[in-house]
Amino acid sequence: MVTVERRIPVGRPAEDVLRYLADFGHTPEWDPGTVSCVRTDTGPVTEGSRWTNTSRFRGRTTQLEYRLVRREPDRLLFVGENGTVTATDDITVRPTDGGGAVVDYRAQLRFKGVARLAAPFLRGAFEELADGVADRLPQVLAAR
Repeated sequence: MVTVERRIPVGRPAEDVLRYLADFGHTPEWDPGTVSCVRTDTGPVTEGSRWTNTSRFRGRTTQLEYRLVRREPDRLLFVGENGTVTATDDITVRPTDGGGAVVDYRAQLRFKGVARLAAPFLRGAFEELADGVADRLPQVLAAR
């Protein structure tokens, strides 16, 4: 399993940030590994909402089926899965003094089958992706 974590200060109110991040369809804007993310159901974004996420990693494209597993006043939990990996994105958003917020972003990747053997060698690449999220998310939110 590979786990990456980042604490990301942003200049937007926590409620706005949580509402934006709850729609996983926005991930191509703030996640440098995401090529596209398309909602596969309809209606309000609630627990159980689903997306097909297409990502590019180390030159390869892959799709994961994501669902919003938990939506709390300050936390979002998404789980994505395909035949090779289960990805969990755990996002907590808390207000800070001055009207901004801090986003605690934690991504866990649990590889399946033979892919488990590669996990230790992939940590560096996933750390780079997490750095990209930490760089892009504040910029994207500032422009909204």
